[in-house]
Amino acid sequence: MGLLVAWPVSLVFWNTFADGLAPVIETFTDPLVLASLRLTAIAAAWSVVLNVVFGVTVSLVLVRYEFPGKRLLNAVLDLPLSVSPVVVGLSIVLVYESTRGIFGVPLAAAGIQVLFSTPGIILATTFIAMPLVIREIVPVLTEVGTEQEQAARSLGASGPQTFWRITIPAIRWGLTYGVVLCLARSIGEFGAVKVVSGNLIGQTQTATLMVEQMYFDFDQEQAFAVAGLLASISIIAIVVVSVLRSRAEKKGIS
Repeated sequence: MGLLVAWPVSLVFWNTFADGLAPVIETFTDPLVLASLRLTAIAAAWSVVLNVVFGVTVSLVLVRYEFPGKRLLNAVLDLPLSVSPVVVGLSIVLVYESTRGIFGVPLAAAGIQVLFSTPGIILATTFIAMPLVIREIVPVLTEVGTEQEQAARSLGASGPQTFWRITIPAIRWGLTYGVVLCLARSIGEFGAVKVVSGNLIGQTQTATLMVEQMYFDFDQEQAFAVAGLLASISIIAIVVVSVLRSRAEKKGIS
């Protein structure tokens, strides 16, 4: 952990402030940097929302129901983690390409541009982070079982009431960790986004793509500043969730 995580991440922060605060302030007043951070925030927010809806739904289906092809579905869900993000990006290009893609042609006819625009970036980011919420919720659902849900239904609770008052509170920490992992994965996505975005400066360039450009343009101070911000968001989110869960567990024990 020290060699593979702590040391490299600490070097990012060290190089970020190596020349003082002036380069950092200059970086985050650059309109192009702010545009890339704004696009990253939009993509990450949509990715979290879509993956929460999809993840909770699929988790309930996998745990609560038996159906043909269940094992195949369970295996396919891990593809985004096992396939290279560049391959994912290329696959999205083939499907949503406006002249030959199976979905791209009708969408283009309707005036909807997916590739080299914000929708394509959101699509790629969502796909890459798709399994994270599911893999956090499924074990929790399996552990809590269905007794409380059955008891609620026997007392006259409707499906939505059971879901919001029994199921969601039971899986809240699994869902929370899934959201944090999804957020961290989304803001740090590079390969798939680079393929589908076109990397247009000020238009479809996310923060990670901006870091690459800055580094290759020898603007290393700015590159480290943006990278440090992205790393800080992920670290803070994980620490906050860990602290909140620890306090909740202590209150439960007391």
